Amino acid sequence: MNTLSPPVHLRRELGKWDLTALGVNQVIGGAVFAVPAVLAKDLGSWSWLAIAVVGLLSMAVALNFAEAGSRFDGTGGPYLYTRAAFGRFVSFEVGWVVWLVRLTSWSSVVNVLVAALGFYWPAVTTGLMRFGLVTAVVLVIMAINVRGIKQSSVVVNVLTIAKLTPLAIFILAGLPHVSAGALSPDSALTWEQVSKTALLLIFAFGGYEVIPVPAGEARDPRRGVPFAMIATIVIVTLVMTLAQVVALGTLPGLAESSTPLADASLLFIGAGGAMLMTVGAVVSVAGNNMGAALSGSRSLFALAEQGDVPSLFGHIHPRFRTPDVAIAATCLTTLALALTGSFIQLAAISAIGRLLVYAGTCASVLWLRRQGPAPFTIAGGPAVPIVALLLCVAMLAGATADQLQRGGIALAVGAVLFFSAGRKT
Repeated sequence: MNTLSPPVHLRRELGKWDLTALGVNQVIGGAVFAVPAVLAKDLGSWSWLAIAVVGLLSMAVALNFAEAGSRFDGTGGPYLYTRAAFGRFVSFEVGWVVWLVRLTSWSSVVNVLVAALGFYWPAVTTGLMRFGLVTAVVLVIMAINVRGIKQSSVVVNVLTIAKLTPLAIFILAGLPHVSAGALSPDSALTWEQVSKTALLLIFAFGGYEVIPVPAGEARDPRRGVPFAMIATIVIVTLVMTLAQVVALGTLPGLAESSTPLADASLLFIGAGGAMLMTVGAVVSVAGNNMGAALSGSRSLFALAEQGDVPSLFGHIHPRFRTPDVAIAATCLTTLALALTGSFIQLAAISAIGRLLVYAGTCASVLWLRRQGPAPFTIAGGPAVPIVALLLCVAMLAGATADQLQRGGIALAVGAVLFFSAGRKT
């Protein structure tokens, strides 16, 4: 009699729109409610055009994720792509940095959420109240993630709709009040202006790289991932461009505003509009928390599933069919970073880490084409992957010395972990 239990697998519950919501949720965070002022200060009336252009450049990178994603149906995203193309060492570095970036990002966003709530409830920003709130947020998110991918996806979907709704109201209500003259560039841009804001804008579009990470829980990832990558960039570009148009065209002195969308809403909607934008910012940050937990834990699970970290992190809950140990490890590590403030020292890793993921995926597309065409193939031969790869190199050239140094340290630590475990490339 066979007494062995059947293997436990992750549930495939995510559809293409669930993946799209995850991508939109991670790109559109709290920054969209504040960045219009920064862009207006640096680029003036060119700012809305700059967003549209960077949206097109981001699409060039996203198309590489779409093509690579159409070849795989497992968990891991860029980690799997670079593993298939360049071997275990390169992919481990990518997977390691992806996890670190998620931890750092989520730790930061938890504190942003506390600061946003502190506007109405100042006591939660310090002492035991802050400790309790941060702990409660992380533990609730952990519990939802462990309970099932469907439950996690529903929460992400609801929060994504909740964050897009106030932005849609802002755009639709504000467009009739836009002054066309404010949108017309009246002077040429200098190279200093372009270089100063290019990196900011490109990273403002960052986050869509999480879409393929939970592909092992998607119903049809080979089709769903390409759809979600493209849909996310289209939606995000439209929302961010139109939000900038409305803010620039309705709010005099936009560059000096600390709450640009709320201030602009006050002019053409009233006090209710300003309150809606403030609540929208809080909801937006809350959504980022949930998405970071989902994608971060799956990154760690993928490393374990492929044997690059201890198999304990690849454990799947027998009832809920979720990577429960990876979820707990990711959430509790994030909690420690958030409470101690250690994420500040790791923040510089985010820029280099994201570039590594982008560049690795673009290079993987070129390499994997040697195996034959992908189900989704970018038109134009190698042109788009090469342009996207050059874009990554250009962004790297714009990184600060601190970002390069800390990113290099993170890669060095990853290399030590890899070789100390006795692995071979």
